Amino acid sequence: MKNGKKASHCRSESEKKQLRLRLKRIEGQVRGIQRMIEGDEQCIDILRQISSISGALHGVWTNIISNHLKVCIKNSLQHKDETLVDELVEHLKKVR
Repeated sequence: MKNGKKASHCRSESEKKQLRLRLKRIEGQVRGIQRMIEGDEQCIDILRQISSISGALHGVWTNIISNHLKVCIKNSLQHKDETLVDELVEHLKKVR
């Protein structure tokens, strides 16, 4: 994001579609947890569902960061701009 310009995102339409589908599944799982809590389901069953969602979100995160490294940061470095690298390093410091 040099000079305040936003970097272009280079995801194909099929990649966007895949990510949307994964996120819709995750959204459904979250609604399922809400129903489980309202229905007084067993804690261990809710915890298993939460773990499943966490893993699914991690998969989305991995997909996005992989694309960011391979496309966005690669392009940025080819233009001798390390702004995105610095931005990613700051983000990774906050990730648990």
